[in-house]
Amino acid sequence: MHSFSKFVSALAFGLLLSQVAATCTRPLQRKEWRTLRASEKQAYIKAVRCMQTKPGLLGDLYPGVRSRFDDFLGLHINQTDFIHFVGFFQPWHRFFVATYEASLRSECGYTGAQPYWDWSLDSWSEAAFLASPVFDPATGFGGNGPYINSTDDASVRLHIPGKTGGGCVLNGPFLDMSVNMGPGLNNDYNPHCLTRDFSPWLATQKLQFINSFTPFLQTTFSKFDVAVQGSIDVAGLTYHGGGHLSVGGDLGTMGDVYASPGDPLFFLHHANMDRLWNLWQRVDFSRRSKDIAGPTVQFTAPFDFFEPATSTNVTLDYAMDFKHLASSSSSVKISEVMDIQAGRLCYTYV
Repeated sequence: MHSFSKFVSALAFGLLLSQVAATCTRPLQRKEWRTLRASEKQAYIKAVRCMQTKPGLLGDLYPGVRSRFDDFLGLHINQTDFIHFVGFFQPWHRFFVATYEASLRSECGYTGAQPYWDWSLDSWSEAAFLASPVFDPATGFGGNGPYINSTDDASVRLHIPGKTGGGCVLNGPFLDMSVNMGPGLNNDYNPHCLTRDFSPWLATQKLQFINSFTPFLQTTFSKFDVAVQGSIDVAGLTYHGGGHLSVGGDLGTMGDVYASPGDPLFFLHHANMDRLWNLWQRVDFSRRSKDIAGPTVQFTAPFDFFEPATSTNVTLDYAMDFKHLASSSSSVKISEVMDIQAGRLCYTYV
């Protein structure tokens, strides 16, 4: 088995049984996409399509919203410059995915849990990446778009070596999907097709199981988080950027730092990232479930890529902004999402 999770689970299993919060008695079981039965895959895809037909709730905040799916896209676009390269990047995305999961279940009749994509199973070769079950047009999310040469495209923020697509997806359940906001920092109504721009080369460089193992060696959240978020150039990408850009390349929706949730694969990628954070936490759960660190302002130390800058550090009491997605309140404290089976959360990974 190429999966990093098999190695880590052996370390964490004994601790996991004794340290699960008692307040969560029936956690949802999040599973890897390829392990789902065909009927379970179909049910998940159906629920996502349902979200794309339900009226949106956040149109007063984001003019481009037309559906409940768009609510999540609009929020991420609006929050992008506040939630990346900060200390609450992983807690924010943990709750974001959990809220999406809850909406699939409560609004679209989905009875399963949010699946994840363990890309370490698909990144040991370029051919394996292209053959990933998540890209299957019949039982997955569809594949690549046709090749578009973007070498001289000035709108591309970071050119990805080995890109192979760039155009609208050619098959699968989201062939006719409309991404209603973006590209970039654009919350106005701007319907366009879902695009993908696979870079199998980048996947083999950034998503192999050893890339998950390296952050796992860190003993503090501060160092773990830096290893997960990586940098903003190709050499400095780690599995967060690697997952986005191996699918999104130069021109794909998943590669758009703002509008990446426009590709439904976003939620499987971030669920896997959350799984790895949870595994890291469970190795020393009593300490790591309370370990949070990092700046409150983007691009300040240790993420000061442009110029030396500092900000205050996050604490467990830091309130993350989710607007109306967070049920009765617009903010969620980091302390409420540090344990996936306590506070506002109740799920596990299998």
